[in-house]
Amino acid sequence: MAAALRRIAGEKSFMLSSISTKHVAAPSSLFIWQRGITTKLFVGGLSFYTTENGLSEAFSQHGQVVEAKIVMDRASDKSKGFGFVTYASEDEAQKALDEMNEKTLNGRVIYVGYAKLKTNFGGGIPIARGPPEPTTPES
Repeated sequence: MAAALRRIAGEKSFMLSSISTKHVAAPSSLFIWQRGITTKLFVGGLSFYTTENGLSEAFSQHGQVVEAKIVMDRASDKSKGFGFVTYASEDEAQKALDEMNEKTLNGRVIYVGYAKLKTNFGGGIPIARGPPEPTTPES
C-alpha cells in the first residue's frame, strides 16, 4: 500500500510541475486595472433616460470607448444618475474629460472626472447571517 501511495504522489507532483503559467491570460478587468485608473472616467449628472449605448456614443467622439456603464438602483432598476466610461488610452480619456465636462447630454449638464478607486469594500452595517455564535464565559 505504501508503494501505491508513493506512485500516486509521484504522478501528482509530476502533473503539477508540468503545468506552465506562461500562457495564462489575464481577465480584461485585471488588464484595465493594471493600465491604471486614468483611463476610467466618472460621469455624473446623467439624465435618467440616458442609456449605456447613448453614453458610449456620446463619448466615442473623443476616442475608443472600451466600456460604458450606468449604475442602476437594485430595487427600482432605474439609473442612479451616474456612470463610468473606460477608454483604451490615457490620452483619449484626458481629451474626453476636457471636452465633455460641463456639457449637455440628453438635456442635463454632466460632470466628468477621473474615477477613484473603491476603497470601502463592504464596510458599514454587517449583514445578519443567522443566530449569533454562543460565547463561553472566560475563567
